[in-house]
Amino acid sequence: MTKHVFISGGVVSSLGKGVVSASLGRLLTSRGLRVSFLKLDPYLNRDAGTMNPYQHGEVFVTEDGAETDLDLGHYERFADVTLGRKNNVTTGQIYGEVLDRERRGYYDGGTVQVIPHVVDTIKAAITCAGEDEPDVLFVELGGTIGDIEGMPFIEAIRQFMLERPKNDTVLLHLVLLPGLPAGGEIKTKPAQHSAQKLRECGLHMDFLLCRSEQPMHAGVREKLALYANLRPERVIDVPDVKLIYDIPDKLRAQALDDALCHRLDIAPGIGDMEPWRAFARSAANGGRSLRIAAVGKYTGMADSYKSLGEALIHAAAARDAALKLDWIEAEDLERGDPSAILALYAGVIVPGGFGYRGALGKMEAIRWARETRTPFLGLCYGLQCAVIEFARNVCGEANAISAEWLDDEMFDRENCWVTLLDNQGRATPRGGTLRLGAQPCVLTPGSRALAAYGGERVSERHRHRYEVNPGKVALLEANGMLVTGRHPESGLVEIVELPGDQWFVATQAHPEFKSTPLKPHPLFLAFVDAAKAGIRS
Repeated sequence: MTKHVFISGGVVSSLGKGVVSASLGRLLTSRGLRVSFLKLDPYLNRDAGTMNPYQHGEVFVTEDGAETDLDLGHYERFADVTLGRKNNVTTGQIYGEVLDRERRGYYDGGTVQVIPHVVDTIKAAITCAGEDEPDVLFVELGGTIGDIEGMPFIEAIRQFMLERPKNDTVLLHLVLLPGLPAGGEIKTKPAQHSAQKLRECGLHMDFLLCRSEQPMHAGVREKLALYANLRPERVIDVPDVKLIYDIPDKLRAQALDDALCHRLDIAPGIGDMEPWRAFARSAANGGRSLRIAAVGKYTGMADSYKSLGEALIHAAAARDAALKLDWIEAEDLERGDPSAILALYAGVIVPGGFGYRGALGKMEAIRWARETRTPFLGLCYGLQCAVIEFARNVCGEANAISAEWLDDEMFDRENCWVTLLDNQGRATPRGGTLRLGAQPCVLTPGSRALAAYGGERVSERHRHRYEVNPGKVALLEANGMLVTGRHPESGLVEIVELPGDQWFVATQAHPEFKSTPLKPHPLFLAFVDAAKAGIRS
């Protein structure tokens, strides 16, 4: 039977519950256990798909096309698992399901209430996430204990734990231990209040995890243990680290994985964390500095391009390079000379995005990379901008645009090099649905893409609505931009590149979603190789 590890948070949000969950998943995976994950998000949105990255960070896309919380990216990267839509549940989904049932008469005319109907639906979602029977299912509750929107989830967890044998469930509570700069003193009062609030909800934590800038001393640990009603060894220190990939070893050094397995009555193997440690050492202490510029439109929020940053860390570590990644605001390139900003970088990446804002700056970055022969990697919207930049500055099509940039219902298809298409590659009016999740791609023999992947047929995750206009491909190729990856059924453009010795590749997909520390993505490896070959410092 699947064991359940619940992770809640207190004092403030964004403490790192997702990284802690993922780190424990890595530790148990290394010891031969099968793990899976569920993120419970209390917000009313049905999913993360329409949320601004500045508010919620990156939208992580799963193989089955779900638009989810970015913590699912941590889970997949750390534990080498593939997750799907059942692994992220929101309040909007729960209430939507309950209300749909009510309209269909499912409740036989009864009064629909939070208890039992909403809470039972949450418990069913927890059960559903464990249907493939992993040894351990980690269930992370978003937000903070005491948030009003999280109360139905707290009650569902309380009931779920009550209904199962004691050794089948465990609760970890992560809190912040703030420090006063003047005296360097760690303050425990907020954590005490959080433990009290948890007890008021009918829950008793099994482990208290403490996030702090500095390590706890014995006195702080004993004080927290007293107020949390725990033995001191169950108060775990989670200090700040340079790289999140160091967290698994920090937890293992305190025997948290051993204590969890003992509490859950599991007998795992000894485990081998050395490959992970080797990666973490390389990521922290790489060789020669490698400066990469990522030109985007959400650069003010570090988590907006979370998977991209992590994929570059994976590839740089594998190539013994010390990554120096700078986020460049695309609009800054519209107001000045790109060379003044980009000249020192060994490679340029233009990631995904939506809308016209920043598009001209992205194209300036692409033009600069193309003309200076600096290695370039375009991702999703980055491919579309690369096509339009090439159309304008090489093909002589000065009016080339994307249909996404136009406000009118009827737009000039003649100048739209990127447009709305149906799944057969035919032009459609506005309102086409997103192409989401895993999509196949066939690569052209002799291409850089094929050399990177090492196989002719690949699959990558997508998240976009607009496509390269098939009617413009012949003109693109006549002027030197090659289409080297296509969807095998529709023929839609998946990858473009420039011939010769310049490394210039763009993909309509989001390969960053499939990169992991121990399996860096081949496109990122090839990009890092090219950047190292022409390295600037």
